Amino acid sequence: GELVASAYADSKGRYGAPKIRQVLLKSGTVCSIKRVQRHMKRLGLHSITVKKYRPQKNNTPVPEGKANLLKQDFKADMPNKKWVTDITYIHTLKDGWTYLACVLDLCLHKVIGYAYDRHMTAEMATQALKNATLNVKDTTGIIIHSDLGSQYTSQVFEDYVMAKKMLHSFSRKGNPYDNACIESFHAALKKEEVYTKVYYDFEEAQRAIFEYIESWYNRKRIHESINYMTPQEKEDEFTNAA
Repeated sequence: GELVASAYADSKGRYGAPKIRQVLLKSGTVCSIKRVQRHMKRLGLHSITVKKYRPQKNNTPVPEGKANLLKQDFKADMPNKKWVTDITYIHTLKDGWTYLACVLDLCLHKVIGYAYDRHMTAEMATQALKNATLNVKDTTGIIIHSDLGSQYTSQVFEDYVMAKKMLHSFSRKGNPYDNACIESFHAALKKEEVYTKVYYDFEEAQRAIFEYIESWYNRKRIHESINYMTPQEKEDEFTNAA
């Protein structure tokens, strides 16, 4: 029982009976999965592994006039030319699934705006874009690229894009490569932060995400595609040249 509890604690609660058994076998304790399960039940231990989020299939046809302006050309020689945006899912024990909308500048590889909420809404997607435009004097002609999700085809999002004189570009249905850069940011966020932690609630996750984006991703994490600079260093290069 003590060995089971110790292996469970070492895994920060991420291991179920099969993996705990493997840990015990490695340390020379021979036991069956059933025996580990009995000990876990007696001790009230449960693995906190989260079921992978499976988005529902969207079979709606691509609406008229929703063009893909980027066409997988992710290179931008200046900031505020091409932005990409998307929503990802983050699990918390108390509040269940929560949602993060981000906007990334393709020239800088920097997260320039984001919004985090308990619900996946058009307003949240729009708030992330509003936050991205805060420090931009003139947003005319910036391409903002998204998928065809209902948040991005909503009236509230479209109205904000129009008001800012931006151009809305859309990924083709079912093609993740159309928005590869934001997909790779989300993969880094999950691998380097989210999957290494268990967040108790929305507030704890919010603090961790803020820390990851502001302190790590934008300021310390180097990117091969921008000559191993950080996004902040790349932005400073343009600021200093101006």
